[in-house]
Amino acid sequence: MSEIAMNAAQMLSLLPEEDQHFALEFIKKLVLAWDPDFVKVTPDEAAKIAAAESSGFLSEDEIDWDNLAKYAG
Repeated sequence: MSEIAMNAAQMLSLLPEEDQHFALEFIKKLVLAWDPDFVKVTPDEAAKIAAAESSGFLSEDEIDWDNLAKYAG
């Protein structure tokens, strides 16, 4: 978790519970406004995706589902 997110969480914990719920709903609205379909990735997620793609994995459309035995070690 980033330092900013940790600071925000720490500040949020100082609020009364009712205000914490309000803040959480506000954050949800911000995230949905930024990415309504949840398709954007964070820099950390992008790095993990790049590492996975360069690791030699196969995408679903590259798999011969009728002949899975050929993938067995």
